[in-house]
Formats: sequence, structure tokens, C-alpha cells
Amino acid sequence: MKKIAAALLVALPLCIGSAFAADKPADKGADKAPTAQQSKMKECSAKNKGLKGDEYKKAQKECLSADAPAKADEKKVTPQQEKMKKCSAENKGKTGEEYKKAQKECLSK
Repeated sequence: MKKIAAALLVALPLCIGSAFAADKPADKGADKAPTAQQSKMKECSAKNKGLKGDEYKKAQKECLSADAPAKADEKKVTPQQEKMKKCSAENKGKTGEEYKKAQKECLSK
């Protein structure tokens, strides 16, 4: 009887610990939205359903490397970013305080 009780005392924490550990990974990604790449992979996989082997791999590669969805995700440059880029190009070669002063003047125009 003492052996059974001792075995239960040792086994109980191990069972409880593994039950909690199993729950964490499932909860971790449950509230995250899929990335653009994941969405594209899902679309391509659905499009190429029914293909097998090398034919499937080739179709997936072509679909995933298509430019149309990738260009839609490109970030648009704001006018402020364009102005900063222009000023930075104008002040190239200047350093330290001279660069900071020139940038401040250029950006305040």
C-alpha cells in the first residue's frame, strides 16, 4: 500500500505538469493573424490541389513567386519620407553638426 501511495505521489505532479505544458503552444498562436506569406501559401495550395509530386512543386513555386500579390503588399512612401530622402541625398558628404543643421534647414522648407 505504501508503494502505491509513493508511486502516485511521484506520478501526479508529472501528469499535471505535462497537461499544462500541452496547453501553452496551442494558445500561443491562436490569436495571431496569418502573415502575407502564409496567406499566399494557402491560396497557392488551394489553387494547386489535386496535383502530385514534381508537378505540384513546380506549380507551387510559380504561384509563390508571382509578383502580383507581392506588389500589393509593398509599403507606400509618405511625402515626409520622400522629403527626408531628398534632403539626405542633398546633404550627403556632410558629417556631425554640419549634417544635422543642413537636414533641419532642408526639412523645414
